[in-house]
Amino acid sequence: MANETPLRKISEAFKELEAAVNSQTAEIEVAPFSSACSLVSPLFGCLGIAFKFAEIDYVAKVHDLAEASKSNSTLPVLLDRDIEGDCVRKAGSHSRNLLRVKRGLDMVRVLFEQIIVTKGNSLKDPASKAYAQVFAPHHGWVIRKAVAAGMYALPTREQLLHKLNEDENSAIVQMQNYIAASTPLILYIDKLYHSRKLGVDW
Repeated sequence: MANETPLRKISEAFKELEAAVNSQTAEIEVAPFSSACSLVSPLFGCLGIAFKFAEIDYVAKVHDLAEASKSNSTLPVLLDRDIEGDCVRKAGSHSRNLLRVKRGLDMVRVLFEQIIVTKGNSLKDPASKAYAQVFAPHHGWVIRKAVAAGMYALPTREQLLHKLNEDENSAIVQMQNYIAASTPLILYIDKLYHSRKLGVDW
């Protein structure tokens, strides 16, 4: 069914999160956040070997946040508990995993922006720009080199849209919806870290 395409599910889930960000309370609950993030996972799979590392990492960290939602009601509560436990920057902490998931969402946002403005059937430029902007600053030489090699195995734009069960026009609409909804959410998460003097570049 056309209504059930992956991109439509993603854009609708993130619109709901955007509404929560824009509400008076602006307290994002962990459960709907992790649920929306899990819908993004197949996108990394559709991009092939270049983003295999991102898919594996992202899926594991979204799963951790889903588990964390059982004992942490909102994202601020989750961060504050890690601060109290003095484990914010420890490997495997919820705070660390949330930051990694946020980068995954940001990478998809930039990828969609680049796909919309880039002509032609190749995804190499959009994917390379998205990786360079979001992930590359946090990766060592070995991973950056592997990703660069994998860029040559990316699907074409046409193949990606076919995998996502979209045509060009419907895909652009859903990508624009995701960009509009995810941008304030990403800023909201950044603000949670900055307001607690944790920073986001680690």
